[in-house]
Amino acid sequence: MEASGGEWVAPSTANGNVRADPVYVVKARLFRTLGHPVRIRIFELLRDGERSVSDLQIELNLDSSGTSQHLSALRQLGLLDSRRVGTSVFYRIADPRVTDLLATAKQILTSALTVSHSLLGGLAAVPREDAPDQ
Repeated sequence: MEASGGEWVAPSTANGNVRADPVYVVKARLFRTLGHPVRIRIFELLRDGERSVSDLQIELNLDSSGTSQHLSALRQLGLLDSRRVGTSVFYRIADPRVTDLLATAKQILTSALTVSHSLLGGLAAVPREDAPDQ
């Protein structure tokens, strides 16, 4: 929602309860669905184009039931599209913004880890007070 100055303003929540606001519920569902390592890997595998369920199953090292559950959860949210050719089903990313979102997440994590690494390096360089004198 935009205010008159073009700034984003949060929508009002039902009785002030964020958990009851459908906008936040849907957003949380999206991130919960994306929050599984196998599903992140599925997007990485599909980034360059569609793949068959059997190919994904081999790459993910999952049985057909596990693979189908993950693909179904992503398809229900509209994140993946599928098509059938004979007995094979092929999946592809429905919206390329998903790969943009994952790329942004990678940048955020890389930045945070770089800062943590720098802090750890700085801590390692500080002499310990309890270290014996030599």
